[in-house]
Amino acid sequence: MINTKKILITGGPGAGKTSIIDELEKRNFNCEHEIVRSLTIEGKKKGNDQPFLSDPLKFTKKLLDLRISQFNKIQENEITFYDRGVHDTLAYLKYIKVNIGDDLINKCIKIKYNMVFVLPPWEKIYQQDDCRYESFEESIKIFNQIIEIYEYFEMNTIVLEQGTVEDRVNKILSQINKND
Repeated sequence: MINTKKILITGGPGAGKTSIIDELEKRNFNCEHEIVRSLTIEGKKKGNDQPFLSDPLKFTKKLLDLRISQFNKIQENEITFYDRGVHDTLAYLKYIKVNIGDDLINKCIKIKYNMVFVLPPWEKIYQQDDCRYESFEESIKIFNQIIEIYEYFEMNTIVLEQGTVEDRVNKILSQINKND
């Protein structure tokens, strides 16, 4: 069994995470995709336009368990990239000022990514859509909460500045190679 490096790509809404994950896949890297969109779409089909906001703790607990399962999945590659991470769930709860609770914190304590790349808000590429209801100003606040939560859990956090998708991916791969 391979000891897979688990590399997280995260940041506020609309910062370019999925584009980076797509480029990494084109380069034949193993990637785990964002889960929250499918949960949001599922909620919308049941008549709940914003399932996270209507019951933040219930939604977060479900999302957290799915992301933990994704993290714990046995990987057969040297590196796996994740589009959003387990701890992001706590950052979103902090953003809307919901008490997190020890049970959620204790689940997150057990999860450690080898590296965390955080994408800062980027107004030029930011777009709202059916599942992304936050404004650009809100995405800035969420970004700050994400930084705080990964620092709280003492993970190696690197802010990945704006640039083309290819440049950002090259910077990520270069940083990973430096840490080998």
